[in-house]
Amino acid sequence: MEKRIYNFSAGPAILPEEVLLEAQKELFALPGVGMSILEISHRSKTFEAILAEAKSGIKSLLNVPDNYEILFLQGGASLQFSMVPLNLMPPKNKADYISTGSWSKKAIKEAKRVGTVNIAATTEEGEGDKKYFKRIPKQSELKLDPDAAYVHFTSNNTIYGTQWQSEPEVGNVPLICDASSDILHKPIDVSKYGLIYAGAQKNIGPSGVVLVIIRKDLLERSQDSLHTMLNYKTQAENNSMYNTPNTFGIYIIKIVAKHLASLGGLSKMYEINKAKAKILYDAIDSSNGFYKGHAEKESRSLMNVTFNLTTADLEKKLIDEATKAGFNGLKGHRSVGGLRASIYNAFPTKGVEDLANFMKDFQKKNG
Repeated sequence: MEKRIYNFSAGPAILPEEVLLEAQKELFALPGVGMSILEISHRSKTFEAILAEAKSGIKSLLNVPDNYEILFLQGGASLQFSMVPLNLMPPKNKADYISTGSWSKKAIKEAKRVGTVNIAATTEEGEGDKKYFKRIPKQSELKLDPDAAYVHFTSNNTIYGTQWQSEPEVGNVPLICDASSDILHKPIDVSKYGLIYAGAQKNIGPSGVVLVIIRKDLLERSQDSLHTMLNYKTQAENNSMYNTPNTFGIYIIKIVAKHLASLGGLSKMYEINKAKAKILYDAIDSSNGFYKGHAEKESRSLMNVTFNLTTADLEKKLIDEATKAGFNGLKGHRSVGGLRASIYNAFPTKGVEDLANFMKDFQKKNG
């Protein structure tokens, strides 16, 4: 199949076509090397240069200060749910967590294995198996412990389509962020954070790599008693290469960073992302109730647009017809139902416009 379809999957997600084509061109043999990126040693000068370029690309895009380490680790964000408390919770053994969705609840579950978790705020509604999230908490709702080891939040919630519009204010306590599904979608002030982690498979690269940006002073919290691979300090001292890293994933991150820079950086990317999301949200809001957004308007995500139709049968019909028309991955998460259009950085504006037009045509035929 040569023609690419529109991939609305929540992750692993769409990559820029320019990145895929460059990787395809070099896959058989890297220029001047005679071997594929899939074959070269991670200890070679070639890969050391690739790793350095990937790090410098991320550093430049996010304007990462010099007092931060940039790591490319494995195990995804799910392993970070454990690594963060294991490394950063002692010796106080207590931390604040803000619960805004399924992924923050999973992070809370792992943190409770290490120490005491204070739920600083939660926006969960419903009962039993009908629980859900529709919004981000207001600053006034946060009940923070000034003596906590850190405060953890999830910046974007893929399942429910909610997103923080700005970081929570947490005083002098280190702020920890799971930015897996919206990293690189706009500029952020990294100096406000103690640690940022993000699974690569949405906006950075392929699955199998997790980006960790950690303030260097926090590395001193990592205890020697930790298992070696779970120790941030060890990973930093070995430049993410204590063991064999995901060489291909890091290579793709290098190309993605270069591609984003060529587009004008994250400020330009933010403008594009806001425009793309507006197209879909306008289609939903102008439908006179035929389509209904799941998230409250002030909490809406630019990355994951979640919505429902008036009946489950109509939702199934739309998904089936959309799939046949080349719109893939629109089925909502099983806990929410409905539809979800994931429109990460690499998703083309034309694809969003085409989906909005498809939705309008579907409404005319079925409204």
